[in-house]
Amino acid sequence: MRLAGERGGEGANLSMCSRPRGLYKARVSDLLELAKIARELAAAFRQSPRRHGDRKRRRGHRVWSRGVHGHRPHYAARGRRLRIRGLLETLGGRRRQERRGDTEPRRGGDARWPWNDRSFRKAFAIQAPSQVPLKQGRSLMDWIRLTKSGKDLTGLKGRLIEVTEEELKKHNKKDDCWICIRGFVYNVSPYMEYHPGGEDELMRAAGSDGTELFDQVHRWVNYESMLKECLVGRMAIKPAVLKDYREEEKKVLNGMLPKSQVTDTLAKEGPSYPSYDWFQTNSLVTIAIYTKQKDINLDSIIVDHQDDSFRAETIIKDCLYLIHIGLSHEVQEDFSVRVVESVGKIEIVLKKKENTSWDFLGHPLENHNSLIPRKDTGLYYRKCQLISKENVTHDTRLFCLMLPPSTHLQVPIGQHVYLKLPITGTEIVKPYTPVSGSLLSEFKEPVLPNNKYIYFLIKIYHTGLFTPELDRLQIGDFVSVSSPEGNFKISKFQELEDLFLLAAGTGFTPMVKILNYALTDIPSLRKVKLMFFNKTEDDIIWRSQLEKLAFKDKRLDVEFVLSAPISEWNGKQGHISPALLSEFLKINLDKSKVLVCICGPVPFTEQGVR
Repeated sequence: MRLAGERGGEGANLSMCSRPRGLYKARVSDLLELAKIARELAAAFRQSPRRHGDRKRRRGHRVWSRGVHGHRPHYAARGRRLRIRGLLETLGGRRRQERRGDTEPRRGGDARWPWNDRSFRKAFAIQAPSQVPLKQGRSLMDWIRLTKSGKDLTGLKGRLIEVTEEELKKHNKKDDCWICIRGFVYNVSPYMEYHPGGEDELMRAAGSDGTELFDQVHRWVNYESMLKECLVGRMAIKPAVLKDYREEEKKVLNGMLPKSQVTDTLAKEGPSYPSYDWFQTNSLVTIAIYTKQKDINLDSIIVDHQDDSFRAETIIKDCLYLIHIGLSHEVQEDFSVRVVESVGKIEIVLKKKENTSWDFLGHPLENHNSLIPRKDTGLYYRKCQLISKENVTHDTRLFCLMLPPSTHLQVPIGQHVYLKLPITGTEIVKPYTPVSGSLLSEFKEPVLPNNKYIYFLIKIYHTGLFTPELDRLQIGDFVSVSSPEGNFKISKFQELEDLFLLAAGTGFTPMVKILNYALTDIPSLRKVKLMFFNKTEDDIIWRSQLEKLAFKDKRLDVEFVLSAPISEWNGKQGHISPALLSEFLKINLDKSKVLVCICGPVPFTEQGVR
């Protein structure tokens, strides 16, 4: 979520909610500027088909066939004319789609992303930052079918080998391309034509370790499942010397690494290096994490333990401090977490299965006791059980997932997680923003504690791949849920006086927790205004709850705007526009502290930012 909160008199900054669907990249502004130039060029010689008898402007027909005076413009080369024509067809179609209020992806591209539209890409003869046009028969489902066909995609006839750096470097051509990702080597040559980012993007990592490049572009993609039939083997590593873990714990002072082992970058630019310790009673083991930060809360710590593996991730500014241990003895599933915010101390209390004394906590696992920039860490998933599923609108469901009893996870406000499902043998991943179970306490189930359940408002696209599969899940089925991601800082709410929320469709999901938090935990708040855009009344999520909440708390104003209302609708109509926003964004005091949040499809957020 892009954040802001400057004084209203000086022009409050605009925020875009951290809902991955609502995010847009800097290149969108470049494309929109190109579109503006193209429209200006076209205006010089385009004429109305109705006035001059040209063909009607329908899908598949030419936009214009003659110039202003009935002649082809001699100054426009055919290539330029085709490019501008394709652009205008795209923009015209998008405007018609917006007038219908339709944000669902359509055949040939995703309406939310301009570069996903085939005619848009063709018009500009450019490629998207992450996608290129694929050949016929090279879709995701086609790739899944190929991996299930039994064809040898590695060229090794089912063998797995250890790959040295020297061997990896030899395989750096399109027809012989090996790439290493997190220690595993894949032959990606068969995948070249199926890669949405294009062959050139894959070739950037040919014959080398592509982990960093992969993380920069789409680290959330489940490459292990997508490329499992392309696995060549592991990178060869030098044999490690076995250590006495009890002696190792003494060397690091129960978790505090010697200063010489702290990387220069983190020592100079990052937070103070955290540490951990542990102590025990007859029945309990307590792991204490000393973060040396004062802005630590229960949202900052994620704990997972399964069998003898214990994992605790502590989010410290833009880094992640990881404790990853194979416990020396068994513990019970349930545990407790408490935070002493004044000193930045976290205590995780485990219950022993047997009341015996432990000689040592356990042996270190991968990346144990490390402080890593969050951008360099992989996503960790745990399986959550579907507890309930209910209809909210005709195409939107409220899903309730239960965390494992051995997990502590609280998703911070404005951040998202990734849901992962196996579909036709391949794991597919999609990002979603969790919501509260309800906006009003009387709608909540008292038997469901908030810290063990995660709720999602998800629109079902019946022609899609992921959401229909999600909708088919039965109560008791499992979904894998990642650790949270996002840049929304709750500190922006401090001393906030006026909060403005702009949402379109399921762009409302990040606003749910913001509304709950703002109305209950910000004493300085004077006014919250929500403008909620939808196509029809039937599309409005939680309308009755919003109206009841506004009636109950006079600080909240809610306005519904419909793009395709019935004739009896008495509320506002249309799309986001300066006229609507100028009245909506009025504030009482020139120097009040203001935060504006916006979330929805890309055209909506672009227009709102402008």
